[in-house]
Amino acid sequence: MVANTTSAGPITAFLERLAGAIILLHGWRGALVTLLAGAATALSLAPLHISPVLFLTLPILIWRLDGSLPAPRKDGALPGTMAKAMAFFRTGWLFGFGYHLAGLYWIGAAFLVDAGEFAIFLPFAVVALPAGLAIFTGLGCALARMAWEPGWRRIAMLAATLTLAEMARGMLFTGFPWNLFGYAIMPTPMLMQTASLFGAYGVTWLALAIGGALALFSPEPMRRGPWLAVTVALIATHVGFGAYRLGTSETTTVEGVNIRIVQPAIAQEEKWLGTNEDEIMARYLDLTNANRGPKASSAADFTHIIWPESAFPFILTQRADRLSQIANALPDTTTLITGAMRVDESVESPSGGPAVFNAVYAIDGSGQILAARDKTHLVPFGEYLPFQNVLESIGLRQLTNLPGGFAQGQERSFIDLPDAPTLLALICYEIIFPGNALPAAQERPGWIVNVTNDAWYGQTAGPYQHLHQTRVRAVEEGIPVVRAANSGISMMIDAYGSSRGQLGLGQRGVVDAALPTPSPPTVFSSLGNLPVFVFVCLWIIALVGLAKAKPAKVV
Repeated sequence: MVANTTSAGPITAFLERLAGAIILLHGWRGALVTLLAGAATALSLAPLHISPVLFLTLPILIWRLDGSLPAPRKDGALPGTMAKAMAFFRTGWLFGFGYHLAGLYWIGAAFLVDAGEFAIFLPFAVVALPAGLAIFTGLGCALARMAWEPGWRRIAMLAATLTLAEMARGMLFTGFPWNLFGYAIMPTPMLMQTASLFGAYGVTWLALAIGGALALFSPEPMRRGPWLAVTVALIATHVGFGAYRLGTSETTTVEGVNIRIVQPAIAQEEKWLGTNEDEIMARYLDLTNANRGPKASSAADFTHIIWPESAFPFILTQRADRLSQIANALPDTTTLITGAMRVDESVESPSGGPAVFNAVYAIDGSGQILAARDKTHLVPFGEYLPFQNVLESIGLRQLTNLPGGFAQGQERSFIDLPDAPTLLALICYEIIFPGNALPAAQERPGWIVNVTNDAWYGQTAGPYQHLHQTRVRAVEEGIPVVRAANSGISMMIDAYGSSRGQLGLGQRGVVDAALPTPSPPTVFSSLGNLPVFVFVCLWIIALVGLAKAKPAKVV
């Protein structure tokens, strides 16, 4: 039986008219609407977290895909499979370009820190990266064309293929899983808890599956009830599970471990000036021993002090005087965990000198280095250049302006410290990779220390997005994260993504907090991304099989 849409209510009639108008758009008007819909989707991300936007923009993408098929040729021949796929790719690419352009605009701020040398590359960076990332969105839409059937099937197919495309974006070519669609429906700790089951990629499928529901309101008659019921059930489960998990979980703290996170708020353009060395050290040491009350009067009240990424404008191990300053500031019972550059004379950099690593040091109260770990996942163009020697020969430099770039660490290992649980140190964006934050085939650490320097990006959305992803990692793995950021946002994050103390962006000060305990191992920490990958592949295979077995029925 064909659904009766002619007697539908005013809201349904409005949505059908809107869908028809969007489907029939052609040329630059259609391209502009697609681009703007993608850009508007970024409003659902941090710091705004306007999640309902997703439920409006994804249907626009689906309607634009409905109307993107090329017209028959002048000789009456129908467009071939490749032409149809390319039409879907173009529409998906436009949507993805708008999404990443609006969501990653803040990257341009890093090119203005040393504007004299890098500002010329700002347009390329701000436009080229979104354009490249949009290829994955375009490919996901092109793949969806294989089973683009009326009604719920096209929504289900797009959810699966775009999830697969997002997984590819996060893993291929060093990976960049920033601003996954799933983050749009995880604005608060309660709505992050589903990630403990399926991870950010699983929540991405969920966001896409429920976000496209309004696309059922198209001019073509179709049954809407079942998929709308599924949508409501999925939303209720997502919200209900989060409320249940938080309501039935108790966060305790590790006995005898007290943390002070230092946020110096040093401007990036001042950070590497040798003339500021004394002032920078004085700021760190003053904050380390800041008096904030009877139980937080100095470093002696804390077992661990955390300083952010690349804290020093010099090589710490080459400066005995600075190590002595640190030793004088720390009692014997306190350990400093800090980001720093590490030089290894035994390893040669591409420029011919000794290799320099972006590292984390653990330093005891006598100034001795207890442990070190190097960053294993470097930022392309930020910390190194692909084809380093070739690009340096024509005068290009990565943003850190270090000849040869940073060397890549070889192993992501845990750090064992006296009187504290085993910790994992993750530097900057190493923490944004779902399922790839912890070393494989090792026991879970008791806590994660994430040191970062978001001062590159000023007062933009970038630091908020980075923090949001860090909180979701804590939920996925069920492990608390101690986040120390140069200019913010520093935070003590428990295993459920909740803040146990924080400092806002641009603020100078300290966060004092006890260390939360981990949650029991999560489903995601045990199984990782494989179940989601298998699930979306089976969805795609099943929907393609249905499409090829028989034409879709209008019922």
